Amino acid sequence: MIVPTLIPRLFHLLVFCCALCGGANATEVKSFVPSPHAIDIPRWFSDSFLDLREEVQDAARQQRRLLIYFGQDGCPYCKALMQVTFRQPDIVAKTRQHFLPVALNLWGDREVTWIDGRRMSEKELGAVLKVQFTPTLLFFDEQGKVVLRLNGYSPPEKFRVALDYVGLRLEKKQSFTDYLAATAAIATGAQLANETFFAPGPVELPRLMKAAAKPVVVVFEQPSCRECDELHRVAFQRAETRQLLERFTVVQAALAGERKVVTAGGMHMSERDWARALKVVYAPSLVFFDTAGREVFRVEGYMRPFHIASALDYVGSGAYRDEPSFQRFVQKRADTMRAAGKQVELWN
Repeated sequence: MIVPTLIPRLFHLLVFCCALCGGANATEVKSFVPSPHAIDIPRWFSDSFLDLREEVQDAARQQRRLLIYFGQDGCPYCKALMQVTFRQPDIVAKTRQHFLPVALNLWGDREVTWIDGRRMSEKELGAVLKVQFTPTLLFFDEQGKVVLRLNGYSPPEKFRVALDYVGLRLEKKQSFTDYLAATAAIATGAQLANETFFAPGPVELPRLMKAAAKPVVVVFEQPSCRECDELHRVAFQRAETRQLLERFTVVQAALAGERKVVTAGGMHMSERDWARALKVVYAPSLVFFDTAGREVFRVEGYMRPFHIASALDYVGSGAYRDEPSFQRFVQKRADTMRAAGKQVELWN
């Protein structure tokens, strides 16, 4: 007996085999050729026909969950995901045990059927989902709902936490922000690093925005955080970054902190509750607000100095108003810098 949900796949497979037997040329089977990526996708990723409704169902039958990866050519963070994170034996084992992974190209042209039945190209789906960073990973539950989204690269130790959270169905018990904070190994007495450009407390966004008439960038961190330390030690020490930060009121907040803050909307709450309300799931994260208190952009994944500076420039220059794609802004910015004879180092 054939399971009804397998019929579409069997049909596609039959058509594909017939095309091969009939001497079909490369153009005729183009839709079955994976989109190109700058680095190899692991062989254990699903060889998908990109009907994501079927992928959710297939994963559920195998007691797994669908995992969608968005990447692009020339992306150093995608390279790190594939050549560092996905070469950790325990991470590979957990991913294969709990997830059905499917790779999409942010600029690809293959047709994808989204969860609601809409058909579109990979790049169109990326635009619909507002994918601003690569890699971006979407974790789905058995009903096709996204239960966790990782925007940008997460180093292995943080990626393991995400795999456990979704693989063990913990989203029904607590938020990922709380789970991440609870699993972080924070040394006794550890403090957040300080910078002279951080606005002095207390954190009261309405007051700060009125006083300076600048957009605000909130830097969410946590103690004993290697990536937070690197942000201070490397990116924040560069002259370009310092110059770009002058366009902002810069506020620091602890991801799991208990200090009281006043949000842009006038709400009084703890730093922890603020992070939870904003659904901040990574430390460090940079959340940008315009002068009216509206969130306009965020960075919530591991980023090297060039991309930190690009994010500050994207918001500080107001470019986000006319260019909705951060990736396209970064490409144009890099091209402009190269044309001016400047060296562009995406990773250093």
